[in-house]
Amino acid sequence: MHKHISSIIAGAAAGLCLGTASMAAQAQTEYPTKAVRMVVGFTPGSATDVVARIFAQRFTEAWGASVVVENIPGVAGAVGVSRVAKSPPDGYTLMFSGNAALTILPSLQSKPLYDVLRDLAPISMVLTMPSILAVNNEVPVKSVQEFIAHAKANPKKLSYASPGAGTPQHIAGELLKGLAGIDVTHVPYKGAVMTDVIGGRVTATIQNAGAILPVIRDGRLRGLAVTSLQRSSNIPEFPTMAESGFPGFEAVSWFGLLGPAGTPAQVRTKVYQESMRVVENAEMRARFSQLGLDITPKRGEEVTAIIKADIAKWAKVIKDAGIALSD
Repeated sequence: MHKHISSIIAGAAAGLCLGTASMAAQAQTEYPTKAVRMVVGFTPGSATDVVARIFAQRFTEAWGASVVVENIPGVAGAVGVSRVAKSPPDGYTLMFSGNAALTILPSLQSKPLYDVLRDLAPISMVLTMPSILAVNNEVPVKSVQEFIAHAKANPKKLSYASPGAGTPQHIAGELLKGLAGIDVTHVPYKGAVMTDVIGGRVTATIQNAGAILPVIRDGRLRGLAVTSLQRSSNIPEFPTMAESGFPGFEAVSWFGLLGPAGTPAQVRTKVYQESMRVVENAEMRARFSQLGLDITPKRGEEVTAIIKADIAKWAKVIKDAGIALSD
């Protein structure tokens, strides 16, 4: 009798385990069962938005469920990140973000809208875009070292434009100023930056490669160096800042996918795997190359480590330079 009861209990337990495993497998297979929103913290047509829509389209095609980009601009992407951080961690709200809102803004805000490491679950890094330091054609320099010498010979007379305060390009400029010991005025822009540099109203600019490369190749500006640690495979003709006398100099824009903290592991795995399929696709790789983007695939735990290191790195640069969000 006791043996019979024991075998019934054992059978029930085994059935429960199999049922739980089956449910977990079913949940993983079924996700997503409804539309997924992919939040972008910038306006439609921005670099982040353009790239996010490529991933959203590929995800939609692969999953048979709509992945819809939702633009929530504000505070250099921070408003969108904050919205995702407060969303239910069910996998139906994802974030396609650049690194500024994750690694730079927390050190610029007196009251941050979120804690990146506590409130978000990094899923994957997919792409990196270096910036290019370029000057007006009338500036008598053809290298970074010549630019520095020119700046030292003309203290407080030169200026550089960036896409705005708190962007990777702004921080790259301040990093260069600190390392080189030069006094160059930062001019933040929200538009028309190329026109002003081409026209000579601003001496130089640091812009992401995708935006500035056509202008350089048309001969309207002179490119000096890229801000990536190694030469970009898309623009190998430009030396790095490290090659130009600043070992270890790196200030790039990178893009990745995140979810709210607590997003189920099976969802994160599925999103990661799908994002890797996108960047490994030959057609997509060619398209990203045309946009000036380098493929840099990394999984969630690697992204978390990069975020931690970058927060510390940029916090020091921001403090040393005395940068405020209103700069």
